[in-house]
Amino acid sequence: MAGKKTAAPRKPRKKKGRAEAKSKGLTPAECAGAPEASLAGKITTAGGAVLAGYREPLGATEVVLAALPIDKVAPTPFQRDLSDAHAKRLTATIGKIARYFDPIVAVPAGDVFWTPNGRHRLEAMTRLGAKTIIALVLPDPDIQYKILALNVEKSHNLREKSLEVIRMYRAMADSAEGPESAREFEFEEPAFATLGICYEKNGRFSGGAYNSILRRVDGWFEAPLKKALPMREKRAAKIEKLDARVTEVVKALQAKGFKSPYLRPFVVARVNPLRFMKVMPPFDDALDDIQKRADRFKVDNVKQEDIAATAGVAGDEG
Repeated sequence: MAGKKTAAPRKPRKKKGRAEAKSKGLTPAECAGAPEASLAGKITTAGGAVLAGYREPLGATEVVLAALPIDKVAPTPFQRDLSDAHAKRLTATIGKIARYFDPIVAVPAGDVFWTPNGRHRLEAMTRLGAKTIIALVLPDPDIQYKILALNVEKSHNLREKSLEVIRMYRAMADSAEGPESAREFEFEEPAFATLGICYEKNGRFSGGAYNSILRRVDGWFEAPLKKALPMREKRAAKIEKLDARVTEVVKALQAKGFKSPYLRPFVVARVNPLRFMKVMPPFDDALDDIQKRADRFKVDNVKQEDIAATAGVAGDEG
């Protein structure tokens, strides 16, 4: 139709959190490079072989692709426990195809190498009798404390995350500079450190029942790790005390004939007023109030339909 204006084409919207295409990092040619000399020396001294050196394409970090003697590599001492079921599956898969494609990450640790990312692959190759494992060797030993961010093998449950965080916490406490709050990248959430202490004492601790409480009121300390650790242990002690009372209530409910896997989440939900609050109280005030409510819990007032309603909101027991 004459005189009708044609609308200008819309510009594509830039997605939030997404950088402009091809705006950062190195070009392919810039990634090429010789292996870093001192790191290459550590590899050859350990009996390994340098295969290539390059700069990784985003942050330009020096990396050496190396073949390491398998007996010179060990998992970092503070990461999660080995999953035997996962190791068996990985061993069977690698053994069946007779191929190993995914290098582990490794950092120098004295005359050996630690892997913060690759424990199950290392275990699988060891079980298969391999002499050598291929690794991306990084010069910065601090990368070993980035376990949670690096892990690509098997997702962590709450127990595994919490134990890894407290193990890293203890390993770093004497030497780490800066406040606990500066370690958010490594530890992710303060609740993991608190629950980790609980899991250290009791591997069957039901951390998922208390995670929602901690995520609301358990913040970072501004003290260095060495000074913050005793304070975090006091927080864990309050959670353990609460759990002891909740366990008493659960047993009393079971004695009255209530049978449900959701008894613990039900009791915790009943004594936890935080989910109705818009402004959170300080940690100690919140836990003291919840403890008083737990101490006053009346088993005789509980009905079966009350427990059934808890099933849909039960926490991750981890």
